[in-house]
Amino acid sequence: MKEDFLHHIWQFKKFDFSNLETAQAEKLTILNSGQYLQKAGPDFFNSQIIIGNQKWAGNVEIHLKSSDWYVHHHENDTNYENVILHVVWEHDTEVFRKDNSEIPVLELKKYVSKKTLENYMDLTSSKTWIFCEREISNVNDFVFKNWQEKLFFERLERKSFPIQKILKETENDWEATLFCAIAKSFGLNTNGEIFMRIAQSVPFSIIRKESFEVENLEALFFGRTGLLDFESEDLYFKDLKFRYNYAFTKYQLQKVYIDPIQFFKHRPDNFPTIRLSQLANLYHSRLNLFSSVIHAESLPEYYKIFKIEVSDYWKMHYQFDKISPKKRKSLTTSFVDLLLINTIIPLKFAYEKSQGKDISEELIDLLESIQSEKNVIIEKFSNFGIQSKNAYESQSLLQLKNEYCNHKRCMECAVGLELMKS
Repeated sequence: MKEDFLHHIWQFKKFDFSNLETAQAEKLTILNSGQYLQKAGPDFFNSQIIIGNQKWAGNVEIHLKSSDWYVHHHENDTNYENVILHVVWEHDTEVFRKDNSEIPVLELKKYVSKKTLENYMDLTSSKTWIFCEREISNVNDFVFKNWQEKLFFERLERKSFPIQKILKETENDWEATLFCAIAKSFGLNTNGEIFMRIAQSVPFSIIRKESFEVENLEALFFGRTGLLDFESEDLYFKDLKFRYNYAFTKYQLQKVYIDPIQFFKHRPDNFPTIRLSQLANLYHSRLNLFSSVIHAESLPEYYKIFKIEVSDYWKMHYQFDKISPKKRKSLTTSFVDLLLINTIIPLKFAYEKSQGKDISEELIDLLESIQSEKNVIIEKFSNFGIQSKNAYESQSLLQLKNEYCNHKRCMECAVGLELMKS
């Protein structure tokens, strides 16, 4: 049993509260169970109760055992001086305030029905993947849809935190923030952090100035990654190296020390050389990229914005000096979808929120037009009867699994609470 079950029982009065007595054999009446704020300090604030003939207003603390009060050292914490009731599953010791007055205790196990306890035990018993895997597909559709929306925006808020961090580092320059965020996405999981450090190492004002020649941008990107730190007879390599050295001196750039770029385990079309060339071409051909992504509303508009391919040299190369059959190497639809899900939509959400605008419906509509992600988690949910038809639903399911199921937060989950009623 976990304390969150007791929080649920107390908050929603899922016990027989008609004839309560404290462990000290005094009549107890609950007028208001209090506010469950989930912050530091007591579990429930501003509760109101009557013990005997005395009315009390204050806070309620909940533990599995009375002795947990001392295990958690609440006796030395001033935040707990205003606790008027200690609610526990099992009363195993008396608890006293600093002035040696005893804190009244309510032992819940005397008042919780066998059926409620069985529901909880069944919900939280070990399964093959998640606790509710046998019942989740039976949850009321209205409840599940509302929960999906909350999960989606929780995930969106979490994804916007790194955006806010970059924004602060760029002194509230949204265009520079977009550049860093997009660079990270182009680097994929393997090189994402490296690509972002590269982007952060070049002031965005320089990117603006040099965007009129794609070779200058490629020179900056390749030079900052260290991919030009050797000698080659390749003419394009020599040209980029010359351009980079010139820009390095002209703009008085500082040297950067980053981990080596990784080619290993990537398909050739995902090689960092290809992604850097695509990134350079994006900023060469879309001079007002930030404005474009903020004002775009439909999926076709975004696909048009990110209709980008590599420079001529990289159509016949994956690495310097090694010629390969000619290929255009454009950004694929699946890549743009992931870019929208993980970067553009969180940034657009954060930007519009900073402007005091609510674009929730627009973002849901956009994600509903994007195909569902395909991964192990989405496949597992499908096996248990929960289908994901689009990216809005797959993002919600990822949030559910990663933030609730993985941490056994059943009593904070609408699915778990609904099943507890069954």
